[in-house]
Amino acid sequence: MNMGKSFGFIALFLFMLPNMGWTKQQCQSYLNKFRQVQALQRQGHSNKQARTLASREQKARDQWWQCKQGKLKPKSKRKVSHKKSQPNTPRVYHDPQAKPLTSYTNEVVIKGAFSGKKQQDWLDFYQPLAKCKRPRSTQEFAYCMEERRRQQQVFEQQYQK
Repeated sequence: MNMGKSFGFIALFLFMLPNMGWTKQQCQSYLNKFRQVQALQRQGHSNKQARTLASREQKARDQWWQCKQGKLKPKSKRKVSHKKSQPNTPRVYHDPQAKPLTSYTNEVVIKGAFSGKKQQDWLDFYQPLAKCKRPRSTQEFAYCMEERRRQQQVFEQQYQK
């Protein structure tokens, strides 16, 4: 009878041994995710990002621990795609010797409203409002553009006198 119990324990141990390694291997992706979030936490970030990372870490730790305890199914390696299959269309490959459809230039040209001494006088005259230095909405931006246009007209009238 004693030999039967020991045989039963050995059989049970041998049965569970491969499953322990399998579980560790299957839960490795959860452990890697957990460690990845911890590595992100060690880097500099804002208070809001810290709270987000803390919740991500908690979730990743819980998932890894549940997997390790056998309470969570291991991640499947295959992703299911629900896209409709597209009809076979001929692929168009780039021909390096073909002429481009449009020509692109890398030049950026910035022109001022005026040139020469008049431009310098305009820069001395024009003082944007404080809220126009960094407009926070499109309405403020539109107002600032109109204000600039109005000041430009005033400048031109005064400059000709």
